[in-house]
Amino acid sequence: MSDRPITLAVIVGAHGITGEVRLKLFGSGLDGVKAHKSFNNGALTLKTLRPQKDLGIARFAEIADRNAAEAARGTELTVPRSALPPLGEGEYYHADVVGLPVVSETGEPLGTVRAIEDFNAGDLLDIVKPDGKAFMVPVAAADIGEDRIAIDPVWAE
Repeated sequence: MSDRPITLAVIVGAHGITGEVRLKLFGSGLDGVKAHKSFNNGALTLKTLRPQKDLGIARFAEIADRNAAEAARGTELTVPRSALPPLGEGEYYHADVVGLPVVSETGEPLGTVRAIEDFNAGDLLDIVKPDGKAFMVPVAAADIGEDRIAIDPVWAE
């Protein structure tokens, strides 16, 4: 796998006046962010992190006050792909799947994974066809490889 940056959270605003920020959490949430101390190639150093409703409240050494916290709004917190824990059999990181080509079991191109959605019934691959139309396939019905995903073409109809 490449060592491209993987986004774990994004700063969505200031919290209070002392430089704390509110984080929208992705992937494994608070635990995923807590597993790292440095983000954005060392530009941000995590000092504290705690939950608040569906967000995280964080303090970074480099964000000293509310003005700096407001200025950081929209900043994605990234780590190198190599910093993520190894995967078990049948597991995948969303970042490794989004953008993969989707083909039929016989290799016919069907589209590209645009996103992975979870509506509380299991992950769904959101696939966009070359003509721009989209369809969804349960992850359980897909054969996810390192460089492509194979599905039964009936899903694309």
